[in-house]
Amino acid sequence: MSEARVPRLSHDDTVAAAEQVGLPTYLADLDVFRVLFRHPPLARAFNNLLAQLLFKNRLDARLRELVIMRIGWQTGSVYEWTQHWRIARSLGVAVDDLLAVREWRASDRFGPAEQAVLTATDEVLSDGMISAATWAACAAELESPEELLELVTAIGGWHMVSAMLRSLEVPLEDGVEAWPPDGCVPESARS
Repeated sequence: MSEARVPRLSHDDTVAAAEQVGLPTYLADLDVFRVLFRHPPLARAFNNLLAQLLFKNRLDARLRELVIMRIGWQTGSVYEWTQHWRIARSLGVAVDDLLAVREWRASDRFGPAEQAVLTATDEVLSDGMISAATWAACAAELESPEELLELVTAIGGWHMVSAMLRSLEVPLEDGVEAWPPDGCVPESARS
C-alpha cells in the first residue's frame, strides 16, 4: 500500500486522537482520517462540516451523492469516487445513475432537479461559481433556502475534499477496489 504525503497514524493512534477531540472512533477505519488526525482540531472541524451535510441535511441525499460523484469524476479523485460509490449505493442510488454522472449531459436518466445541481457542480468546478441562470434553475427545483445553502456548501466542501485527497495522495483502504464498478478511470486522473 502506498503512503500519503503526510503519513497516516496507526489505527490505535487514530482512535486515541478521535477520543481526544470527542469524535467517533470508527473514523479510524478511514485512511483520510488516519492522515487528518495528525491535526486533531482540524480533523474535528472537517468531520463536523461533512457530518452536517451527510447526516443532518435538508438537501436530498441522492442529489448530494450525485454532486459528490460528479466532483470525484471530474477532479479524478479515486478516493472520493470510491468512498461515495459505497455511500450512494447504501442510500439506494441506482448504479446506472452513478455511472451516468460521468457524462451526465448525454444521459436521459436525469430530470430537472438533477440537471440543475449537476450544472451547478460543473460551473463551480470550471468557473468557481454558479451562474445566475443555473442558480434560478436550482432555486426552482429545491424547496428552501437551506437546501440551496447546503448545495453550495456540498459542492464547495467536496471540491475541497477532492483537492485535499489528491494533494495528500491519501490511499484507498486495504482491499478496496478503485473506481467501482468497472475500474474506468477519468481522463483527469491519468495525468
